[in-house]
Amino acid sequence: MLQDAENILEVTDLEVAFGGTPVLHRVGFSMRRGERVAIVGQSGSGKSTAIGAILRLLPGSGRITHGSIVLGAGRTRGDVVDLATASEPLMRSIRGQRVGLVPQDPMSNLNPAMKIGPQVADAIVASRRDLGKPDRADVRKRAIALLSEAGIPDAGRRYGQYPHEFSGGMRQRVLIAIALAGEPELLIADEPTSALDVTVQRQILNHLQSLVDARGTSLLFITHDLGLAADRTDRIIVMSEGHIVEVGTPREILLDPREEYTKQLVAAAPSVAAVLDAEPLAEPLAPAEVRPPSILVVDGLVKEFALRGQRGGTVRAVGDVSFEVARGTTTAVVGESGSGKTTVARIILGLETASSGEALIDGESLTTTRGSRRRALRRKVQPVFQDPYGSLDPTYSIERLIDEPLRIFGVGDRSSRQERVAELLDQVALPRSVAQRRPNELSGGQRQRVAIARALALEPELLICDEAVSALDVLVQDQILTLLADLQERLGLTYLFITHDLSVVRQIAHQVVVMRSGEVVESGPVDDVFNRPRADYTKELLGAIPGAAFAA
Repeated sequence: MLQDAENILEVTDLEVAFGGTPVLHRVGFSMRRGERVAIVGQSGSGKSTAIGAILRLLPGSGRITHGSIVLGAGRTRGDVVDLATASEPLMRSIRGQRVGLVPQDPMSNLNPAMKIGPQVADAIVASRRDLGKPDRADVRKRAIALLSEAGIPDAGRRYGQYPHEFSGGMRQRVLIAIALAGEPELLIADEPTSALDVTVQRQILNHLQSLVDARGTSLLFITHDLGLAADRTDRIIVMSEGHIVEVGTPREILLDPREEYTKQLVAAAPSVAAVLDAEPLAEPLAPAEVRPPSILVVDGLVKEFALRGQRGGTVRAVGDVSFEVARGTTTAVVGESGSGKTTVARIILGLETASSGEALIDGESLTTTRGSRRRALRRKVQPVFQDPYGSLDPTYSIERLIDEPLRIFGVGDRSSRQERVAELLDQVALPRSVAQRRPNELSGGQRQRVAIARALALEPELLICDEAVSALDVLVQDQILTLLADLQERLGLTYLFITHDLSVVRQIAHQVVVMRSGEVVESGPVDDVFNRPRADYTKELLGAIPGAAFAA
C-alpha cells in the first residue's frame, strides 16, 4: 500500500468533486518523514480542497471520487491507512493524534466564550481517548507546558484568559499548541500567518519550525506567498485550477520556473519582487526642488483614547506624527499592528478626532474646518478599505454602491449618474454588466475594483488605501496594484497607502513613513529606506520580508 516506508504521506491520483463538478484532477504527491513541503497557488487553485480531502473534512457536497491518500505507520502508534476510504471513527482517532492542523483564522477557530487553557486541555483529552480517563491535574499541567512551548509567556496565568485578551499572534500560538497536543507526525499549516504582521509572522513561523524540527514532525504548509514557501520548506508544489502544475525545490521554483503559471506567481509575489529587486510599479520621484507641492500635510498629530473604567486615564495611540505627501505620488505608512498607522488614516478621513495637531489638505485643516468647507474637503479625500467583503453592503447592487457617493453629495441626475457608474466600471476594468449584480456574485478582486470605483466617484484628489490588498491572493493583489498605478498615471491621483507589508511598499510607493508605537521612527524615499535604513526597527521589518533569507 505504501510505496516507500520513508514516506509519511502518499497521495495518488486524487480526485474530488462538489456535487457533480470535479475540482481536483488526478493530484499526486508524497512527503518524506520530517520533510517540509509547501503547496502554493492562488485562491481557487485547489490547495485547501486537497487539505480537506486529507483530513476528510470536505465542506458541503464535497467528496473523494477517485484515488488514495496513504498515511504511513506511526513511530509509536497507528498502522498504514488509506485516508480516502477510512471509516469516520478511524478518522476521528487520526485527526489530532496522527495528523494535526493549524488553521488560518484564530478568531473563528477558537471558542470566544471559552478560556484558552480548557480549549488546549480538550485537545489533549481528545488525543488520549484510548488511554482511559485522564487525570485533570496532569492535563492542566500538560496544557500549560504546550502553551509555554508554543511561545505564550506566563502560560500558567494566561491559561485562564479568553481569546479576546490575546493578540492575533498569541492566538495563533494557541492554535499551534492545540495542533501539537496529540503529538502528530504530520502537521498541516493552512495559511497560518496570512493575517499577521511580517515581524509577528516571522516569530510564529520560527517557533513553529523549531517545534516540528525538535519532534521530527513532517510539515505540509499551505500558502499563496512564494517567498514564505521558499523560506520555510524543502520542496514546493504549485497548484492551479485543481491540477499540480510544477514541483521543485525553492531555488528551482523561484529562479528557474518551467511553467507559465509558476512564472506568473513568481512575478506577482511582492515579497519575491522585493528581495530580487524587480522593477517597481512606481516611477522614480523627481528631485525635491522640482517636486509638486504637498497635497497633504500632517503636522504634530496626537490622538489619545480614554481607558474604559479608569476615570481620566488615557492611552496615546498617536504621538506627534508629522509627514507630507506630494501631489501625484504615493506615500506608504508602514508598521505592525498597534503602530498607529490606521488611526492616522482615520483622522485624515474625519472618522476620528485628533487630540491635537493638524491634517491639512491643500492648506485647509481637516481637523478644525466645519460645515460646507469640511464637506468640500471630504470630497477630495476618499477611502479604499482592507476587506472588500465587509466594506460593501451585500444588499446593494454594484450600481447603487458606486452611485451612492454621488447621491449623497447631490451630483447630477439619475441618468448622468448611470453614465458615471458605467465610466467608473470602465476605469477599473470591470464589465458594465456587473452593475446589476451584488457583491456576493463577485470575486474578492472584483469587489476591490468596485471599492476603488466607488472611491473615485467624486473625482477625489487623494485616496487613502488602508491595507487595500492584504486580503487578496498574490495574483489578484498584483492586478489591483497595477490598476492603482495605472489610475495614478492617468488621473493624477495621490495615494496614502497604509500597510504592514514592506514588500508591497517597494512595488508601489515613492515615499515611506515607518511607524512604531504611535511615533514615526523613520521616513524618506523608498530606495533610501530599503537600501540604507537607519532605525533598528526598520531593519527588523526589512529582515522579516519572506524570501529575504533565501535571496541572500
